[in-house]
Amino acid sequence: MSNIHIITDSASDISSADEQKYGITILPFQVVLGDKSYTSRIDFDNEGFYELMNQYDEIPKTAQITPFEFQELYLKEAKAGTTDLILVLINSQGSATYGNSLMAIEQFFDEYPEYRGTIRIHSFDGIGYSSLYGSPVVQAARMQKDGASADEICTYLAEILPRRQIYFGMYTLKYAGKSGRIPSAAAFLGDRLNLKPIMKIFANEIVTAAKCRGERLLISRIVDMAVDDMEPGSPYEIIYGSDPACMEEAVRLMSQQTGYGPADLYQIGAAIAANAGPRIIGISFTHKK
Repeated sequence: MSNIHIITDSASDISSADEQKYGITILPFQVVLGDKSYTSRIDFDNEGFYELMNQYDEIPKTAQITPFEFQELYLKEAKAGTTDLILVLINSQGSATYGNSLMAIEQFFDEYPEYRGTIRIHSFDGIGYSSLYGSPVVQAARMQKDGASADEICTYLAEILPRRQIYFGMYTLKYAGKSGRIPSAAAFLGDRLNLKPIMKIFANEIVTAAKCRGERLLISRIVDMAVDDMEPGSPYEIIYGSDPACMEEAVRLMSQQTGYGPADLYQIGAAIAANAGPRIIGISFTHKK
């Protein structure tokens, strides 16, 4: 009898409610602020992290999940009788975490050959951040709860993840500039000129898709771009941070344009806020064929 366990990391921004409801294990990232180290989702919730960011002028630093940590996880799951371990992890181009998970698979079976044939480990590159892969993980967990096999779940993930996309806007370039995501001079000039970039995350890449002058048109422009690119009639998710008013406006405009509301709301955690800042707005969806 199969025993499937689905695991992701905290950059997926899956809510605690869905984590508990579907039995998803979420691996936390370590976050360093000042001279202190914190564990995301354990030492603080999202609002608590935004408060910490306000207390420090420096940029939070996040640490990758190491091969050793993955090996320990695989051993624990094998001993617990897991037959199929399915992992979906943060964008391989932004973190070494996914690559470490693959490295650890080989090392684990070399060290514990007795588990070959008793546990299968499937690791997927999330190809992005936040709900881009968080939403497919929740759907995979729903499939498991409804009795889907590991092969059916893996087929779904392999097909959906490359089609997932996000448009999001940052209200300040301070954090992107300090983290190196945007050249610091460009970030400083952009803030001085009140330019709000709209970023596109697709196929492992983050690119600037558009720019708005001021905040007023930012959300409506993101909505227009998302509706143009998404599979008609398919679910979408709203991504937001410290400002729920932005989320409410995005829900209103997307509902107006599509005729239906979001499948879910995703509030960004430490891994995303550390690079984009606590105040963002975005929409994730499945790209049209």
